[in-house]
Parts: sequence; C-alpha cells; structure tokens
Amino acid sequence: MSTYVLVHGAWRGGWIWKRVRSQLQAHGHEVFTPTLTGVGERSHLLSREINLETHIVDVINLVRWEELSDIVLCGHSYGGCVVTGVADRIPEKIGALVYVDAFVPDSGQSLHDTLPMEDRNQQLEAARTVGNGWKTPPIPAEVFNVNVRDRDWVEKQSTLHPLACFRETLNLTGAIDRIGSITYILANGWSPSPFPQFYDKAKARRWKTLILASGHDVMLDQPKELTRELLAISARASGTR
Repeated sequence: MSTYVLVHGAWRGGWIWKRVRSQLQAHGHEVFTPTLTGVGERSHLLSREINLETHIVDVINLVRWEELSDIVLCGHSYGGCVVTGVADRIPEKIGALVYVDAFVPDSGQSLHDTLPMEDRNQQLEAARTVGNGWKTPPIPAEVFNVNVRDRDWVEKQSTLHPLACFRETLNLTGAIDRIGSITYILANGWSPSPFPQFYDKAKARRWKTLILASGHDVMLDQPKELTRELLAISARASGTR
C-alpha cells in the first residue's frame, strides 16, 4: 500500500481531487487531499496574513500529525510551489514527488516571478478591484479549458485566494535533490499556458516527464489517466528502494 498526499492549486480545494482520490483508494492506497488554509471548506479562515509559508506548514503538519512516511507527494498548479517547499524541509518523508501542470520556482523566486508581466499585472489589478488589494478572484474555468460538463461546478466551488501566496519567495536549501523519484506531468490541452517552461526545466534536471492531452485541471478531465500515472510512479519509486 502507498500513501498519497495530493495538494490542490489556487482557488481550488481538496474537493478537486475526489475522482482521483476514490480511484487510488479503490486500489487499496491511503490518500490525503488537504484543503489549504483560506480556500474551499476552509474559506472562512481567509485573511491577508495567509501566504505560501502558511500552506507549506499546512502540509508539513498533516504529514507530522498523521505520522506519514514514504509518501507520494503531488502538487497541481500553485500547489507546485507548496510541495517544493515541503519537499525541501522534509525530504526524508517523501518517496516520490510529482508535479501536475505545476509551478516549480527556484530558490529566491515567487510564483509571480515566473509569470509574464501581463499575467502578473492582471492578477494585481483583479486583486485591487475585486479583492480589496489582497485576495484574487478565480480565473474562469473556460480559460483552463476545463471540460464543459464540469465548468459550472468548478466555478461554484472555487473561492478567492490570498495574493500573498503568489508574491512570497521560496528560499530553498537544495534538499529536494535527495528525493530519488521526481516526475513532471504537463497538460498540453490548453493555451496559453505558463507551464511548458517547467516541463523543460524538469527535462534539463533529468526528472521523469510525461504529457497528457488535457486541460489544466487534469484530475477532472483525465482522472483515470492521471490515476494510472500516479500508480506507476509509486510502483517505480518502490522498486528503486
């Protein structure tokens, strides 16, 4: 049995993983899909003090209090920033690290540092006009090419996200290099996407790389295919230990 910790992206919550979670559980695995502070069912905790550090600690504390080890840690989109911070601090707890159409900032970078200036300015303006200058409204599901059947549901479920999460820099020690299995999965079914740069970075670092024909929310558009890849990643990681 493997243990998966699946971390959602901005504006989403643990709910986004329910299809993949149920499929992994059907294979007998333990699956955690934490909702980060301030969004989803924890949106009542939204405040201007929440930042990337808050969310990194959310996941580290889950691992600590659930007494988890040898986990498959997976981050989607903004969740890539979160799992990078987690992996840098507790690499000994991680058997495999997976990025799904996710940001992979370098040390000293924020998520905003990796975006084109136009996209960054759009988020800042949206926060100013809609979110009192410190919270950002969800990007429409159509922009991410979420499948038509799920778009209204995703719009209904998504919540405001703290701007500070995108502006805080990550300061890394390099401990992530101690993790023997790292995979990057790119979704190539939507455009324009900021994520091919991270796919290229992963290839340069000799991580395993995969491409799925999907919109950005792969766990909704291709849950069976993503589950299959997560199972294979766990099996490969187990075989190297």
